[in-house]
Amino acid sequence: MTAPRLPGHPHLAYRDGRLWLEAVALDTLAERFGTPLFVYSKAAMLEALSAYQRGLEGRDGLICYAMKANSTLAVLQLFARAGCGFDIVSGGELQRALAAGADPAKIIFSGVGKTRAEMNAALDAGIGCFNVESEAELEVLSAVALARGQRAPVSLRVNPNVDAKTHPYISTGLKSNKFGIAHERAVRVYRHAAGLPGLRVIGIDCHIGSQITDSTPYLDALERVLDLVDAIEAEGLRLEHLDFGGGLGIDYHGETPPAADALWRLLLERLDARGYGNRRLLVEPGRSLVGNAGVCLTEVLYLKPGDEKNFCIVDAAMNDLPRPAMYEAYHEIVPLRPGAARSDAPLWDVVGPVCESGDWLGRDRALDPAVGDRLAVLSAGAYCMSMASNYNTRPRAAEVLVDGAAVHLIRQRERLPDLWKHEMLLD
Repeated sequence: MTAPRLPGHPHLAYRDGRLWLEAVALDTLAERFGTPLFVYSKAAMLEALSAYQRGLEGRDGLICYAMKANSTLAVLQLFARAGCGFDIVSGGELQRALAAGADPAKIIFSGVGKTRAEMNAALDAGIGCFNVESEAELEVLSAVALARGQRAPVSLRVNPNVDAKTHPYISTGLKSNKFGIAHERAVRVYRHAAGLPGLRVIGIDCHIGSQITDSTPYLDALERVLDLVDAIEAEGLRLEHLDFGGGLGIDYHGETPPAADALWRLLLERLDARGYGNRRLLVEPGRSLVGNAGVCLTEVLYLKPGDEKNFCIVDAAMNDLPRPAMYEAYHEIVPLRPGAARSDAPLWDVVGPVCESGDWLGRDRALDPAVGDRLAVLSAGAYCMSMASNYNTRPRAAEVLVDGAAVHLIRQRERLPDLWKHEMLLD
């Protein structure tokens, strides 16, 4: 078959009839480490980061990687060494970031349900800021900090009611979403926060969704946030930083999101025009740093032609790649060794072995597979391994980082006994 397009993957290419990531042929990794297997490009991650760095060049800016996208320690270490901070949403993510070498002062703690134990752990670590998402959380955080003789640094996450035009499960900026404080109540809540003895208000935060492919929602949200900053500072409270969240999309299937540096040029023009360009600026990218840096390799187990559907059954499944089952998400699926071109290649649903009808990786794909062939599921660097599970008692996959011709195993494949080592039989 003809080598298919490889969206958004400058380091992924067919050469000599094989699919290569950087200077490594992917079929050699499948042979060496088995499948399913996640493989990431170091160069792709650093190039994606460099677009944000260019966009904020010359400004007082901090890029906080939203580690929920991919929290593997070596990935976090890569970004920490590149100067990034981290956007976390749990106590577990806090400990992961610290284990990977994160600077605690560059950690931002987001999320709607922080526990007292998580707050204490974050204060112990000396994180940079809590993004607070409700009035009730303000009260609890103030009490926790006051009991320690501290004042917790806080930013309020404001919900600007801007529609990012994404899947409803990954929209976060509308009134109907659980996140943030309503725009119309924000000034009153800031006034209340400033009066709480255990808090030190230092910023404002806004995050409107994920997989955003248009600049307009960002610009709309920016204007609404700056209107709030005007009103808040008219109350005599100065905000040290402005946090614009993340959410920038990637090319899964022909989407054309703006480049990060181009988006920030637009945002900075508005910030400068309104007199806020000299403030500390935070951004929390996740998917756009890692999504197109990763692929998942899988092997064809069986072919099951049918009257209505042809099924290509592979060894990767919804527990490895949850996005199609959760969001009906599209991932390009390509062979590691494409055969001769066929204009009449049949359509196949690529499915896994898990005992669920929702266990599919791609529908109606023009492929010419044979049992034993290996396929690559593209754009698998974000929200795949970090959301993977052991459903059907399936061990999680191994992970590999490619750096030029160098290959680093960064997560061993789980063994079956690992899956029940914390369980106890009855007496």
